[in-house]
Amino acid sequence: MADKDFSSTHPLLPPTSEDERVFWLRLLRSRRVGVTTFFRLMSEHGSAQVALGHLPFLAKEAGLTDYEPATRETALRELDRGRKLGASLVAYGEPDYPTRLKEISDAPPLLWIKGRQDLLNAPSLSIVGARNASSLGRRMAEALSRDLGAAGYVIISGLARGIDASAHKAALSSGTIAVNAGGVDHIYPSENTQLYNDIIKQGLILSECPIGQTPQTRHFPQRNRIISGMSQATIVIEAASKSGSLITAKTALDQGRDICAVPGHPFDARASGCNHLIRDGATLIRSAEDVIEILRPIANPTHNTQPKLPLDEHPPKQKDKRSRQDTFRLHQQILNCLGPSPVSEDQLIRDLGKNSSQVISVLTELEIEGRIDRLPGGMLTLDTSTSRPQ
Repeated sequence: MADKDFSSTHPLLPPTSEDERVFWLRLLRSRRVGVTTFFRLMSEHGSAQVALGHLPFLAKEAGLTDYEPATRETALRELDRGRKLGASLVAYGEPDYPTRLKEISDAPPLLWIKGRQDLLNAPSLSIVGARNASSLGRRMAEALSRDLGAAGYVIISGLARGIDASAHKAALSSGTIAVNAGGVDHIYPSENTQLYNDIIKQGLILSECPIGQTPQTRHFPQRNRIISGMSQATIVIEAASKSGSLITAKTALDQGRDICAVPGHPFDARASGCNHLIRDGATLIRSAEDVIEILRPIANPTHNTQPKLPLDEHPPKQKDKRSRQDTFRLHQQILNCLGPSPVSEDQLIRDLGKNSSQVISVLTELEIEGRIDRLPGGMLTLDTSTSRPQ
């Protein structure tokens, strides 16, 4: 078979035809196929078309007998909706795909974009913070966004109310990117409808979600990894101790990005997260000049523009021959090691003391079966969304 000659050391080539693009979209939209599983299947089988053919067998090994990959009609329907919307689909490996985003371990295979495509690879910074921001916090977001935009940086945020909205508005003339938690056609919150329309005209809306997707809770951490992943640094303004903005900061740290925080009064709960970040090593900033000063060493990065595939940390080896009993035992060992708190894939493999190729193939089976969830940063948890008989 053709996929036997494929090596995981080969670079992932982007789709070169409309048919290949449809196969990519079908594979990514298939049930229980997340980003990590997408890249792993592509590495193991060499193409999305071949990987789609293997999906039902993989699902059957995981105990699913009624599994069907996403259909060609589903993919064509999404592509048609995107074109009617005036959006474009950018694939991992294509020239316009954001170079910095390509560096992260869980880079989106496909991105829907609408607006100024030239902003995708411009020098960029992210600004995030509280939705219930104070007047002072919003003014700080506006000042930083305006001044950093004037210095040549594109401002990236999440189109939320509060700090996000203030940052986007101040950067409209210089360039801003809004990363949606839902589809690029979905405006959330609705109060930002005018801002959304302004960004479409002067900036860029971006999402990895299907066209028409309504944002759900699980989409926001996934959205946040894109915000930080596209940025040279993440700036946090007013964030409570347990907030989405701190998740973005943690993700940025995991991605090797700089973290900056604006300090606040100790009695203001909205400042507690930023103050904690500064205590733990984030750069305290008072103005755009403070940000630019720490960015000077990386303003013209010389990083490798051809990074490894996100799944190269544990390249797949020849498939292990396991008995049904061995497979069941490994399933149980993995599930027993996982819980509601995220655990990294590396740590799980170390805890199990197993061959990485064994564990990785079973993780793919468990993900397709719906027993585990993959989170940004290579983290794993049990899937508690549905109850299952013991």
